[in-house]
Amino acid sequence: MKLITNDKRVRIITGHYGSGKTEFAINYVLKLREMVEGRVAISDLDVVNPYFRSREKKSFLQEKNIRVIDSSIDGRCVDVPALSAEVTAPMVNEDYSYVIDLGGDHVGSRAFARFAGSLDKENYDLLFVVNANREQTATPEGVIDHMEKIEQTTGLKVTGLINNTHLVRETTAEDVIKGHELSKKVSKLKNIPLRYTACTESILKELPEEIKESVFPIKLYMREDWM
Repeated sequence: MKLITNDKRVRIITGHYGSGKTEFAINYVLKLREMVEGRVAISDLDVVNPYFRSREKKSFLQEKNIRVIDSSIDGRCVDVPALSAEVTAPMVNEDYSYVIDLGGDHVGSRAFARFAGSLDKENYDLLFVVNANREQTATPEGVIDHMEKIEQTTGLKVTGLINNTHLVRETTAEDVIKGHELSKKVSKLKNIPLRYTACTESILKELPEEIKESVFPIKLYMREDWM
């Protein structure tokens, strides 16, 4: 997984609602912690969706020596759209390798607007998560529509695609392959590289070699065993 260290220092993860961007962000920051020295941080900027947010794994991530930045109001059972000004600290401090879990769609990405002025426009990656099993991102046109709306809202350009096509524990190799084909079409149309293909280890062995080259193995941290 050498490519992760080639990404820019600030990695912003976005995508359509239900694409699995938070699951990818958690897996990504854990792998990043293994591969880099220095400080690692993740911000949860999702103030729209109250479920499956990276802040739910705050204690777990802190145990791994990962700084977690979330609501400015401290309370496990409190759900308010209050973001901490701490979000900007790892943006400007180059000692940090930084992951930002952005809210879904252009509505969720509005939360980033107040912090965008602190971002070094030469040192970020905006990575768009594609789930071909979501109705609104099942075609190249649908993916591109969501991407362009997020770009317009944030003032940033998507720099990479992540194929995270899944049906949670019902995901098959065929799902991943379908997402790969869709992502490659978007990549060609928009001249944006496909950076990663996310899937569990159990599916990896069933994929063709072409896809294995971009695979980012993940675990389902955001789904409890009963879910």
